[in-house]
Amino acid sequence: MIHVDKLTKFYGDFCAVDHISLDVRKGEIIGLLGPNGAGKTTTLKMLTGFFPPTDGEIRVMDRSISENPLEIKQMMGYLPESSPFYKDMLVYDYLMYVARMRGIPSSERHARLKYLSGLCSLSAIMHKSIGDLSKGLNQRVGLAHAMMGDPEILVLDEPTQGLDPNQIVEIRGLIKKIGQEKTVIFSTHILSEAEATCDRVVIINQGKIVADGKMEDIRENAGKGAVLHITIANAEFESARLKLESIDGVASVSLVEKTDDGLISVTLDCPNDADPREAVYLKIKSTDWILLNFNRKKEALESVFHDLTRNSVN
Repeated sequence: MIHVDKLTKFYGDFCAVDHISLDVRKGEIIGLLGPNGAGKTTTLKMLTGFFPPTDGEIRVMDRSISENPLEIKQMMGYLPESSPFYKDMLVYDYLMYVARMRGIPSSERHARLKYLSGLCSLSAIMHKSIGDLSKGLNQRVGLAHAMMGDPEILVLDEPTQGLDPNQIVEIRGLIKKIGQEKTVIFSTHILSEAEATCDRVVIINQGKIVADGKMEDIRENAGKGAVLHITIANAEFESARLKLESIDGVASVSLVEKTDDGLISVTLDCPNDADPREAVYLKIKSTDWILLNFNRKKEALESVFHDLTRNSVN
């Protein structure tokens, strides 16, 4: 649906976006992740036609954005990081104004506003001033604005920035609901949000794509598999490390804690989703160690993100 080829943007001598290429399929929810200053907002502004690229090509539905900018903008709904509201207007009046600007026929405007007020849970505030709304409600109005023209593609720049946890959950649910019918691209630096919402994640660092795919695939490609946590008694760490590292699927063993009463807690790194739990249990069973705790969890997304963006400059 969207084809981006070697997209590049310079501001003077500074390269904000550095020859990125990607394809977005119809119906995907894609999260554009990266630290502050990574090039996320600049990329979205080029995708929506707000910024011309220094080099590279963007094609939407096989149409070039440089040759068909108006046609492509009509396919998109865009919620920028700072929503450009007229804060002295009532929500109803503002959305009706947007409907007129979008060229929606007068006979269809009321039905469109009714649908969007229900979708974005705005019915109770349609006659309130935008300036009196909370940040979360402002974002809902912004989403209604972006959806007004019934776009095929929805582009959202940091849609949950500045929201409280409850508001984040609400906006996340709304994005997933919209994503059942639309192609959605949104930027964020909230890792849990991307993991919970996206079909696919694209991580950008210093203007370049450093990872692209499903979160599980990115973990695997980064060598981040599972981590086993165990607590044992009657064991010395060095002896335990040697025995446990001899097991296939255990890459390394690290000491987490050693208590005064002789307990040791260790982590076992298991790359590429190896699962040596049975072998670990049998190894411990063959000794005089006492197994007190044993659990497995996926490597945290934060660890993968840190490894991929550790050289970022904020």
